[in-house]
Amino acid sequence: MNKLLTAAVAATIGFSSAAWADSLTIGVSWSNFQEERWQTDEAAIRAALDEAGAAYVSADAQSSSSKQLSDIESLIAQGVDALIVLAQDAAAIGPAVQAAADEGIPVIAYDRLIEDDRAFYLTFDNVEVGRMQARAVLEQAPSGNYVMIKGSPTDPNADFLRGGQQEVLQAAIDAGDITIVGEAYTDAWLPANAQRNMEQILTAQDNMVDAVVASNDGTAGGAVAALTAQGMDGIPVSGQDGDHAALNRIALGTQTVSVWKDARDLGRNAAEIAVQLAGGTAMADVEGAEMWTSPAGTEMVSMFLEPVPITRDNLSLVVDAGWISQEALCQGVSGGPAPCD
Repeated sequence: MNKLLTAAVAATIGFSSAAWADSLTIGVSWSNFQEERWQTDEAAIRAALDEAGAAYVSADAQSSSSKQLSDIESLIAQGVDALIVLAQDAAAIGPAVQAAADEGIPVIAYDRLIEDDRAFYLTFDNVEVGRMQARAVLEQAPSGNYVMIKGSPTDPNADFLRGGQQEVLQAAIDAGDITIVGEAYTDAWLPANAQRNMEQILTAQDNMVDAVVASNDGTAGGAVAALTAQGMDGIPVSGQDGDHAALNRIALGTQTVSVWKDARDLGRNAAEIAVQLAGGTAMADVEGAEMWTSPAGTEMVSMFLEPVPITRDNLSLVVDAGWISQEALCQGVSGGPAPCD
């Protein structure tokens, strides 16, 4: 049973805020740890919960939507006071939200939309991420044949990103300047699947490709691998997440942009919100929260953090922020952009 204790009750019986937080356990259900960034998110969540005095428990669904449901059942059985859920499959997660609601356990939809107004939706502005990706690629390739390497079909973010990309590209498409010659979802966001999709499109187009709008750094890495195998270095390619390998590719000149979503900020906010909700704060009363209507028409309490596009022109930002070391950023780079010059 959830051991929910509101802040008001804690104050009445004389607990300090630290002692109250000590009574809380926050559970996190991860879709997988195959991508570099989730480990960064986890570290940020752990640090914020440690600071608050709350306990952390987690489970890794290993890219299985059915395992994620059983993981969440297990976390609930352990008596968590709030759940942070990175959904593997947004359409399949509903029973887990219902199970949490039945126990009075608040749920945070972490980074990926869960179409349920009982979940607090915390993410970056993913439509704007898509716009930023397309703008950076379009600047480098204002005309030619474009390939769209999308995210996982089970992740609503894939379509949010694709919508933002289309907004930016539509005028050039209408003018006949660019043509989308290939488009594919990437199952589970796996780089190997993105590489295979890119290889198939290159074969179908006889390598007549001028730009790639890839939806994250993992899929960008797969696309770059396929291009490099064909000797097609220098083709503009987008990504997101600020993965270290992607930032190095930007310094090397094989990737154009990585839209940086500082996972440390997202993780910290998730932990802080989870503690507040576990303490009885209403979702709408969380500082910075706003009402948002999903594409399906669900009104949700949400918080959107602001992304930053990283290109060769501002690579120093990620070094100055302590996101990546200069050595890691500039590995193999000779005479590159600052700070690798």
